[in-house]
Amino acid sequence: MSHMPHEPEAFAEQVATLLRRLQPDFAVELTGPRELIVNGRRLDLENLARLVNHDPGRGTEIVEHYLDQLFSTEASSMSSMPFDLLKARIMPRIQPETIFGHLCREQVAHVPFVNGTVVVFVIDMPQMTVSVTTEQMLKWKVCAEELDDLARANLEACSQNLDLQVVTSKEGGKAIIVAEQDGYDAARLLLGGLHAQLAPRLGGDFLVATPARDMFVAMSARPEPFVRRLAARVIEDYRRLPYPITPEFFYVTRDGVAGTGKDQANEAA
Repeated sequence: MSHMPHEPEAFAEQVATLLRRLQPDFAVELTGPRELIVNGRRLDLENLARLVNHDPGRGTEIVEHYLDQLFSTEASSMSSMPFDLLKARIMPRIQPETIFGHLCREQVAHVPFVNGTVVVFVIDMPQMTVSVTTEQMLKWKVCAEELDDLARANLEACSQNLDLQVVTSKEGGKAIIVAEQDGYDAARLLLGGLHAQLAPRLGGDFLVATPARDMFVAMSARPEPFVRRLAARVIEDYRRLPYPITPEFFYVTRDGVAGTGKDQANEAA
């Protein structure tokens, strides 16, 4: 058993201790209950804490693995590799706009989405993913929209044989769950053929919940008791799971994906 402290400041102190042991040459400073400054860059610990809370018995092991991947030589080398070697590995992820509270918006390659989210891009490696930066975009001479098209095409290529779990509720509603657990379940909201594939099974235009990175639930828009019950579950999952995205539903139509938050009823992407 290798538990980490549950109290936020003690957790951050223990992460700092482990990082100094793994990377003795790094300058590591504790600046808040969920925050470190590592070599002058802010490291937010919120997602790491959620990962540990999900499996507390392996806390130290999870933290060490996370830090080892985050600061590995392989991750550092990604920034210098040519575009032709990496373009088949570029994938999309949906992230909440709140990520720009601890990341510089101008340094992160992204395009706007709906429901207070953005689509960012990662380089998918066997043991990790590395975010694409605007510096890399400039070096590769590609724009964010071109990256978006490429990433969606790569996602499409690895989503040809999805295992769709269909559930019918006691209220008469229907849900379809995608659980590939490959880090891109929520991102499959971006698939171009999603409406054509799922609408016939869900009675037309439908809702999708992506409370966290590894969750995708498409559901019929009626009956209301069914939608309300799932909405409560989505909020709960958003609050407890690692890599949260949004508690809001997305509305999927033939014309695209719309947000369902305030002032977003007619917004589509």
